[in-house]
Amino acid sequence: MLPRAVLFDMDDTLISAYRQPELAWREIAAEFAIDLGSLAAPVLADAVSAAAAVFWADEERHRLGRLNLLDARRDIVLDGFAALARDGHAVPGVDVATRMAARYNTYRDEQMYLFPDAHTVVDTLRAQGVKLALITNGAAQPQRAKVERFALTHRFDHIQIEGEHGFGKPEERAYLHAMSVLGVEAHETWMVGDNLEWEVIAPQKLGIHAIWHDSLGHGLPEGTEARPDRIIRALAELLPAPR
Repeated sequence: MLPRAVLFDMDDTLISAYRQPELAWREIAAEFAIDLGSLAAPVLADAVSAAAAVFWADEERHRLGRLNLLDARRDIVLDGFAALARDGHAVPGVDVATRMAARYNTYRDEQMYLFPDAHTVVDTLRAQGVKLALITNGAAQPQRAKVERFALTHRFDHIQIEGEHGFGKPEERAYLHAMSVLGVEAHETWMVGDNLEWEVIAPQKLGIHAIWHDSLGHGLPEGTEARPDRIIRALAELLPAPR
Protein backbone atom coordinates (compact mmCIF):
# COMPACT_ATOMS: atom_id res chain seq x y z
CA MET A 1 0.00 0.00 0.00
CA LEU A 2 1.15 3.52 -0.73
CA PRO A 3 1.61 6.10 2.03
CA ARG A 4 -0.04 9.49 2.22
CA ALA A 5 3.28 11.20 1.50
CA VAL A 6 6.75 10.49 0.18
CA LEU A 7 9.81 12.62 0.89
CA PHE A 8 12.40 12.20 -1.85
CA ASP A 9 16.08 13.01 -1.75
CA MET A 10 17.40 14.30 -5.09
CA ASP A 11 21.12 13.61 -5.66
CA ASP A 12 21.79 9.93 -6.39
CA THR A 13 18.14 9.18 -5.67
CA LEU A 14 16.25 10.84 -8.53
CA ILE A 15 19.34 11.87 -10.48
CA SER A 16 22.76 10.28 -10.78
CA ALA A 17 25.01 13.01 -9.42
CA TYR A 18 27.93 12.03 -7.21
CA ARG A 19 28.25 8.27 -7.43
CA GLN A 20 31.67 6.58 -7.66
CA PRO A 21 33.82 9.62 -6.82
CA GLU A 22 37.01 7.56 -7.04
CA LEU A 23 36.41 6.99 -10.76
CA ALA A 24 35.64 10.67 -11.28
CA TRP A 25 38.88 11.75 -9.63
CA ARG A 26 40.81 9.30 -11.81
CA GLU A 27 39.32 10.92 -14.90
CA ILE A 28 40.22 14.40 -13.67
CA ALA A 29 43.76 13.39 -12.67
CA ALA A 30 44.30 11.90 -16.13
CA GLU A 31 43.17 15.17 -17.73
CA PHE A 32 45.75 17.05 -15.64
CA ALA A 33 48.61 14.62 -16.27
CA ILE A 34 50.71 17.30 -17.96
CA ASP A 35 50.48 19.50 -14.85
CA LEU A 36 51.61 16.73 -12.51
CA GLY A 37 55.23 16.45 -13.58
CA SER A 38 56.70 13.20 -12.28
CA LEU A 39 53.62 12.45 -10.17
CA ALA A 40 51.56 9.64 -11.70
CA ALA A 41 47.90 10.52 -12.25
CA PRO A 42 46.56 7.33 -10.53
CA VAL A 43 48.70 8.09 -7.46
CA LEU A 44 47.26 11.58 -7.27
CA ALA A 45 43.72 10.32 -7.81
CA ASP A 46 44.06 7.82 -4.97
CA ALA A 47 45.42 10.50 -2.63
CA VAL A 48 42.63 12.93 -3.48
CA SER A 49 39.98 10.21 -3.08
CA ALA A 50 41.37 9.36 0.35
CA ALA A 51 41.39 13.04 1.30
CA ALA A 52 37.80 13.37 0.09
CA ALA A 53 36.68 10.47 2.27
CA VAL A 54 38.24 12.10 5.33
CA PHE A 55 36.83 15.53 4.44
CA TRP A 56 33.23 14.37 3.97
CA ALA A 57 33.34 12.15 7.07
CA ASP A 58 33.86 15.27 9.21
CA GLU A 59 30.39 16.52 10.13
CA GLU A 60 31.29 20.21 10.27
CA ARG A 61 33.39 20.22 7.10
CA HIS A 62 30.60 18.30 5.37
CA ARG A 63 27.97 20.84 6.42
CA LEU A 64 30.03 23.80 5.26
CA GLY A 65 31.46 22.08 2.22
CA ARG A 66 28.17 21.05 0.65
CA LEU A 67 27.13 24.71 0.69
CA ASN A 68 30.24 25.66 -1.30
CA LEU A 69 31.36 22.67 -3.32
CA LEU A 70 34.02 24.47 -5.34
CA ASP A 71 35.94 25.59 -2.25
CA ALA A 72 35.43 22.20 -0.62
CA ARG A 73 36.84 20.36 -3.61
CA ARG A 74 39.83 22.70 -3.82
CA ASP A 75 40.55 22.01 -0.14
CA ILE A 76 40.22 18.27 -0.79
CA VAL A 77 42.74 18.41 -3.63
CA LEU A 78 45.11 20.45 -1.46
CA ASP A 79 44.71 17.88 1.35
CA GLY A 80 45.65 15.19 -1.15
CA PHE A 81 48.67 17.20 -2.27
CA ALA A 82 49.74 17.64 1.36
CA ALA A 83 49.53 13.91 2.03
CA LEU A 84 51.64 13.16 -1.03
CA ALA A 85 54.19 15.81 -0.05
CA ARG A 86 54.54 14.21 3.37
CA ASP A 87 55.37 10.96 1.57
CA GLY A 88 58.13 12.68 -0.37
CA HIS A 89 56.36 13.35 -3.66
CA ALA A 90 56.79 16.57 -5.60
CA VAL A 91 53.32 18.07 -5.91
CA PRO A 92 51.80 20.86 -8.02
CA GLY A 93 50.89 24.29 -6.69
CA VAL A 94 47.64 25.81 -5.48
CA ASP A 95 46.75 26.97 -9.00
CA VAL A 96 46.56 23.37 -10.18
CA ALA A 97 44.39 22.43 -7.21
CA THR A 98 42.05 25.31 -8.02
CA ARG A 99 41.77 24.28 -11.67
CA MET A 100 41.28 20.63 -10.79
CA ALA A 101 38.45 21.50 -8.41
CA ALA A 102 36.76 23.66 -11.05
CA ARG A 103 37.09 20.92 -13.65
CA TYR A 104 35.71 18.34 -11.22
CA ASN A 105 32.65 20.54 -10.69
CA THR A 106 32.13 20.86 -14.44
CA TYR A 107 32.76 17.15 -14.99
CA ARG A 108 30.14 16.21 -12.42
CA ASP A 109 27.58 18.53 -14.05
CA GLU A 110 28.34 16.98 -17.44
CA GLN A 111 27.88 13.44 -16.12
CA MET A 112 24.59 14.02 -14.28
CA TYR A 113 21.49 12.34 -15.62
CA LEU A 114 17.96 11.58 -14.49
CA PHE A 115 17.38 7.99 -13.46
CA PRO A 116 15.26 6.44 -16.25
CA ASP A 117 12.18 5.75 -14.14
CA ALA A 118 12.25 8.91 -11.99
CA HIS A 119 9.62 10.98 -13.77
CA THR A 120 7.31 8.01 -14.29
CA VAL A 121 7.46 6.98 -10.64
CA VAL A 122 6.96 10.50 -9.28
CA ASP A 123 4.12 11.22 -11.71
CA THR A 124 2.42 7.91 -10.91
CA LEU A 125 2.58 8.53 -7.18
CA ARG A 126 1.17 12.02 -7.64
CA ALA A 127 -1.63 10.73 -9.86
CA GLN A 128 -2.58 8.25 -7.12
CA GLY A 129 -2.96 11.07 -4.61
CA VAL A 130 0.35 10.71 -2.76
CA LYS A 131 1.71 14.03 -1.51
CA LEU A 132 5.29 14.62 -2.55
CA ALA A 133 8.21 16.64 -1.19
CA LEU A 134 11.74 16.97 -2.52
CA ILE A 135 14.28 17.49 0.27
CA THR A 136 17.83 18.18 -0.84
CA ASN A 137 20.92 19.45 0.92
CA GLY A 138 23.33 21.89 -0.67
CA ALA A 139 23.61 25.48 -1.80
CA ALA A 140 20.58 27.28 -3.19
CA GLN A 141 21.70 28.13 -6.72
CA PRO A 142 23.21 24.84 -7.91
CA GLN A 143 20.50 22.72 -6.31
CA ARG A 144 17.70 24.88 -7.72
CA ALA A 145 19.41 24.67 -11.12
CA LYS A 146 19.27 20.87 -10.95
CA VAL A 147 15.60 20.92 -9.95
CA GLU A 148 14.84 22.98 -13.04
CA ARG A 149 17.26 21.17 -15.36
CA PHE A 150 15.64 17.82 -14.68
CA ALA A 151 12.05 19.12 -14.80
CA LEU A 152 11.22 18.40 -11.15
CA THR A 153 9.65 21.70 -10.11
CA HIS A 154 6.04 21.03 -11.09
CA ARG A 155 6.14 17.43 -9.93
CA PHE A 156 6.32 18.15 -6.19
CA ASP A 157 3.97 19.75 -3.70
CA HIS A 158 6.95 21.06 -1.75
CA ILE A 159 10.60 21.59 -2.68
CA GLN A 160 12.99 22.12 0.21
CA ILE A 161 16.58 23.12 -0.55
CA GLU A 162 18.97 23.51 2.38
CA GLY A 163 20.50 26.72 1.03
CA GLU A 164 17.08 28.31 0.60
CA HIS A 165 15.56 27.24 3.91
CA GLY A 166 18.58 27.51 6.20
CA PHE A 167 18.41 23.93 7.46
CA GLY A 168 18.92 20.49 6.03
CA LYS A 169 19.13 16.78 6.70
CA PRO A 170 19.80 15.19 9.15
CA GLU A 171 18.31 17.98 11.30
CA GLU A 172 14.91 16.92 12.63
CA ARG A 173 13.26 20.09 11.40
CA ALA A 174 14.14 19.21 7.81
CA TYR A 175 11.72 16.29 7.95
CA LEU A 176 9.24 17.89 10.34
CA HIS A 177 8.93 21.01 8.21
CA ALA A 178 8.30 19.02 5.04
CA MET A 179 5.64 16.89 6.74
CA SER A 180 4.01 20.00 8.20
CA VAL A 181 3.77 21.59 4.77
CA LEU A 182 2.26 18.41 3.35
CA GLY A 183 -0.07 18.04 6.33
CA VAL A 184 0.94 14.49 7.21
CA GLU A 185 2.29 12.57 10.19
CA ALA A 186 5.44 10.47 10.36
CA HIS A 187 3.61 7.14 10.33
CA GLU A 188 1.97 8.17 7.04
CA THR A 189 5.26 9.06 5.37
CA TRP A 190 8.05 7.39 3.45
CA MET A 191 11.56 8.83 3.08
CA VAL A 192 13.44 7.67 -0.04
CA GLY A 193 17.15 8.33 -0.52
CA ASP A 194 20.68 7.00 -0.92
CA ASN A 195 22.29 8.38 2.25
CA LEU A 196 22.04 5.98 5.18
CA GLU A 197 22.40 8.73 7.81
CA TRP A 198 20.15 11.34 6.22
CA GLU A 199 17.47 9.16 4.66
CA VAL A 200 17.40 6.13 6.94
CA ILE A 201 18.73 6.64 10.46
CA ALA A 202 17.55 10.22 11.05
CA PRO A 203 14.00 9.88 9.66
CA GLN A 204 13.49 6.52 11.38
CA LYS A 205 14.03 8.27 14.72
CA LEU A 206 10.90 10.29 13.93
CA GLY A 207 8.86 7.25 12.96
CA ILE A 208 9.19 7.71 9.19
CA HIS A 209 9.37 4.60 7.01
CA ALA A 210 12.88 4.73 5.51
CA ILE A 211 13.64 3.31 2.06
CA TRP A 212 17.25 3.13 0.93
CA HIS A 213 17.95 3.56 -2.80
CA ASP A 214 20.94 1.31 -3.46
CA SER A 215 21.20 2.08 -7.17
CA LEU A 216 24.63 0.48 -7.56
CA GLY A 217 23.59 -2.70 -5.78
CA HIS A 218 26.52 -2.66 -3.37
CA GLY A 219 24.43 -3.59 -0.35
CA LEU A 220 24.76 -2.19 3.14
CA PRO A 221 28.36 -1.26 3.98
CA GLU A 222 30.11 -3.41 6.54
CA GLY A 223 29.75 -2.10 10.07
CA THR A 224 26.86 0.26 9.42
CA GLU A 225 24.21 0.63 12.09
CA ALA A 226 21.59 1.56 9.52
CA ARG A 227 18.72 -0.83 9.05
CA PRO A 228 16.46 0.46 6.29
CA ASP A 229 12.83 -0.56 6.41
CA ARG A 230 13.24 -1.43 2.76
CA ILE A 231 16.02 -1.48 0.14
CA ILE A 232 15.36 -0.82 -3.54
CA ARG A 233 17.63 -0.98 -6.60
CA ALA A 234 15.33 1.07 -8.84
CA LEU A 235 12.69 3.70 -8.14
CA ALA A 236 10.03 1.68 -9.96
CA GLU A 237 10.07 -0.73 -7.02
CA LEU A 238 8.22 1.94 -5.03
CA LEU A 239 5.09 1.41 -7.08
CA PRO A 240 2.59 -1.36 -6.30
CA ALA A 241 2.96 -4.40 -8.49
CA PRO A 242 0.33 -4.49 -11.27
CA ARG A 243 -2.49 -6.91 -10.65
